[in-house]
Amino acid sequence: MAGDLPIFLGLDDGAPRFSALPDGDVLFDTRAHFALLANVDAAEAPVFAAALSLANWHRRHRYCSVCGVATDANRGGWSRACPACRAEHYPRCDPVVIMLAEHDGELLLGRQSHYPPGRYSALAGFVEPGETIEAAVARELAEEAGIAVTDVHYIASQPWPFPSSLMIGIHATSLDRNITIDTTELDDARWFTRHEVMGALAGDGNSAFLPPPPWAIAHTLLETWVNGLK
Repeated sequence: MAGDLPIFLGLDDGAPRFSALPDGDVLFDTRAHFALLANVDAAEAPVFAAALSLANWHRRHRYCSVCGVATDANRGGWSRACPACRAEHYPRCDPVVIMLAEHDGELLLGRQSHYPPGRYSALAGFVEPGETIEAAVARELAEEAGIAVTDVHYIASQPWPFPSSLMIGIHATSLDRNITIDTTELDDARWFTRHEVMGALAGDGNSAFLPPPPWAIAHTLLETWVNGLK
């Protein structure tokens, strides 16, 4: 916000690193930063995620949720303090399950309306209050694709600063291959063979689908599955 100090991101070779906060009156579309991920080094990705997530959090939490007074950036930008009621507010991240469902050696992938033509990816959804990760996976796959799953286990995670999520990568086994698509969530969902997934990841011009970009955890999940590292 205007007047706030920049966010302290930590030390790099002993030197402090900061990220400027956007002016509170400027519209801040985190999705406009998608393309930047292709140019971010893997070692820098967590720093980028922290800076973008914190900047968006500050923009959206300018006022105290207790008394409504304007707050000030605090603790190097990692909290906001209310000068009136003394409440201190901290940024949060939302857990999201992103999962591959497998049945008889094939993967269920889906696409949403905003995807580029031909792109399919892992299904995903927010973990709701009171849910375990396993319960969230089962619920999301039942809601979006109408399938029941078992053998839910963790693969990897990724901070996702759009606006501020933690993507929890999961593999699960579907009990059948009958799909019932929730058209409010997905444009399409279908099963893909290992050969089709391998062709998509290899960039084959005649591949069955366009895979998620390399910097997305969904791409990592597909590579992990293809390599048999469940």
